[in-house]
Amino acid sequence: MEKPLDIPKLKMLPIGDYVGVDSDDPIRFYSLPVIGKLYRRRIELCLAELRSGERVLEIGFGSGVTFFNLHDSYREIYGLDLTADTHLIEEFFSQRSVATHLHNGNVIAMPYPDNFFDSVLLISILEHLHPQEQEPAFEEIKRVLKPGGQVVYGVPVERPFMVFLFRLLNTDIREQHFSTEKQVYAAAHHALSQLRLVDLRGPLGLFGPIYQVGHFIKPAK
Repeated sequence: MEKPLDIPKLKMLPIGDYVGVDSDDPIRFYSLPVIGKLYRRRIELCLAELRSGERVLEIGFGSGVTFFNLHDSYREIYGLDLTADTHLIEEFFSQRSVATHLHNGNVIAMPYPDNFFDSVLLISILEHLHPQEQEPAFEEIKRVLKPGGQVVYGVPVERPFMVFLFRLLNTDIREQHFSTEKQVYAAAHHALSQLRLVDLRGPLGLFGPIYQVGHFIKPAK
């Protein structure tokens, strides 16, 4: 599959500086050897697919680890998350000269007007939806995208190595991941036009693809 030409480095503060980090936030893994590099790399692959524009929406922004990078490419950063402390995180980034517009809510019913965003970003979010929720989610993403706008998503590829990694982190992947990368892809392909897929492989290129980044476009007409 075609690879992005330029992969940016994730701009992060020391992990302990971030606020609004709950027990499910994967940021706690980012400093671990091997696993931490893979966690950061999946974000960097997603960021590499984004093009600059006026407004970007990140769905499932967590503690906002992408916001410094997004600030370099977009005039306005919006975020939607089920549980994040939006006021605390907004204030945190405002103090660092990054303005954000954050809300609590669900991808299935978003509080934004039609044709509003240049880009929508979802990193490790869609696998947590049930298969029957995938098409409604992508129809809603399509609604809020401008004609010609892009959606970039990242989802794990459930291979034995990924299951093993989750077990190392004392997590049962099947208790949290309800949709496969193939189900996510099928829903995206149904609603939007595919630009490309990019795979992240395991350490040293071993174990095959373990993460997939999808890049889709809302047709201009």
